[in-house]
Amino acid sequence: MNDSQTITAPSGEFAVPATADRLERAAAALRSGGFSVEILADVVAARIRLKELIPEGATVFTGASETLRQSGIDDDINASGQYDAVRPRALAADRATQADEIRRMCAVPDYVVNSVAAVTETGSLILASGTGSQLPASAGGAAHAIWIVGAQKVVPDLDAALRRVEEHSLPLESARTMAAYGSPSMVSRLLILNRELIPGRGTVLLLREAIGF
Repeated sequence: MNDSQTITAPSGEFAVPATADRLERAAAALRSGGFSVEILADVVAARIRLKELIPEGATVFTGASETLRQSGIDDDINASGQYDAVRPRALAADRATQADEIRRMCAVPDYVVNSVAAVTETGSLILASGTGSQLPASAGGAAHAIWIVGAQKVVPDLDAALRRVEEHSLPLESARTMAAYGSPSMVSRLLILNRELIPGRGTVLLLREAIGF
């Protein structure tokens, strides 16, 4: 990634939802790597399933994700009062005096809920971040990780996944950050998850519909 002020148009090829066969192929590959995978119809089903997967009162950290925002999942977790939501506490903390506390609370929650930039038909999850602050929980810090993934994020392999980050996700996120903050986004950290070693830790909710970047 780069930090250029130029924002290019996203690549249309990465906006098309994967076929049922490709979803099943990605799901099978992820399962062979130790991830739990459920193919769900849409975000409505994902919101219902999350309530079943996460017990009330659990400490939950949500990534900064358009998938979570657009689906309503962000509000379900951070504004419902059902969970010990980390993100509101982190945003309210003083970054000058509580930086270490913010870092720790984001890194080791009971649950992390996030999306990904791409999932490959060979069984990898790819997360991209500008600061890296939301990656430790997904990498292994959280006791449980749940990723909600739109069908358009399924790609054949790792090369295509990295192209999707550069050519599709980054331009869209940069347009969002320019509008919100006056500066483009960048990817300074990439996390590639190929295998889940702890049974039941990592769950992928793979949707049949497109949502998010």
